[in-house]
Amino acid sequence: MSQRAEQAGGSVAGAPGDPAAADRPGVVRSRLVRGIWIAVGLLLVGIGAVGIVVPGLPSTIFFILAAGAFSRSSARLERWLLGLPVVGRMVGDYRAGLGMRRRAKIMAVTMIVIAVGISTGLAIQSWTPRVIVLAAGAVGVAYVSWRVPTREVLDRAAAEGAG
Repeated sequence: MSQRAEQAGGSVAGAPGDPAAADRPGVVRSRLVRGIWIAVGLLLVGIGAVGIVVPGLPSTIFFILAAGAFSRSSARLERWLLGLPVVGRMVGDYRAGLGMRRRAKIMAVTMIVIAVGISTGLAIQSWTPRVIVLAAGAVGVAYVSWRVPTREVLDRAAAEGAG
């Protein structure tokens, strides 16, 4: 397992068929439930992969949720996800509480605004769904803007605290 995955709270137990895997904290003991968690994780990875290429569909949150599902079911799949070049780093950063880079936050907010604008301006004709989509978009923008830490700010604060 990579050092980043270990720092991000990754797991170190064996594969899902390994009896020791079920003894790991957080891993479900039931084979059926573990299988369900694996299926959910793979579905979330698929949705996240689609989100990479479809504008307006987020991807990172689906990979974070998939990592959570794999942490309950399969150390091997969790390691695989955390080992992916870009996705693994984002999930590891999230788990470590490092937040998003400023550029990624700007892109996320921009994509929310574009998707909500297109939806409410072109696709949705009725006022009630428009208001719901606008409200959801506003919540998304507010959450990303104010609740998700900005990586550069955290890096700068850590550097100032160390020096």
